[in-house]
Amino acid sequence: MSIKYVHMIFVTAATLLALGFAAWCFFSPDSPQTTSYHAAGIGGILVAIAAVFYGVWVWKKLKRLPLE
Repeated sequence: MSIKYVHMIFVTAATLLALGFAAWCFFSPDSPQTTSYHAAGIGGILVAIAAVFYGVWVWKKLKRLPLE
């Protein structure tokens, strides 16, 4: 498997984990639903957005390299 695809798998996993963390912060029945949980949830969403932009940037950069 190419290093390009392995990298994209890790970026996808990081994005899904950040979104899962954000969902847990917002919707967990055990959390006290305080401001800190909402801030952490927003942080998780921002990390997921950043990971998507990073993934697109890396994909474009690695597409130009002769990797297989």
